[in-house]
Amino acid sequence: MKIFMTQLNGYLKKLAEEEDIAIEDGARLLSQAIMGAGRILIHGFDEMEAVVLEAIKGKETLPKVERLMENGQVRTDIDHTDRVLLITRFSNDERAIALAEQLQTLGVATVGISAAINGEEQSLVDAVDIHIDSKLTKPLIPKDDGTRFGFPAVMTALFAYYCLFFTIIEILDEYNQ
Repeated sequence: MKIFMTQLNGYLKKLAEEEDIAIEDGARLLSQAIMGAGRILIHGFDEMEAVVLEAIKGKETLPKVERLMENGQVRTDIDHTDRVLLITRFSNDERAIALAEQLQTLGVATVGISAAINGEEQSLVDAVDIHIDSKLTKPLIPKDDGTRFGFPAVMTALFAYYCLFFTIIEILDEYNQ
């Protein structure tokens, strides 16, 4: 547990320090929907549904947040006033890239959270308006045989979400003063 805590703490610190501008920009983009006529529509792929549940059903939810998908399809009532938050494990997730590209054609601004995988031909980094790199690309704990385990992708994505959440709340507080 000590190795896990030390490694995880290092990743979270790196995320907070290196992604501060992307977090600020992402929060500003998402805040536009809250302050205007739009909504924040959120979707998490696979285990990242945990972040969606926190955003929608957690103790502290974002204002005007709703699910992006209905019955496995993108909602039909999206317009340019809405903003989207997409979360996936890695930036090379083809489903996330395709969805981000679909949203682009609809004129919907999108923020993505994923661990950036370098050297890929297609990347969520390029398909969204703002990308927050959750940093975690490999398991944290080394085993004696050289393999690794302990891959807390949800924890790093949730941390990135909370960084966005806190910044959005600050922006809204400033706006309402």
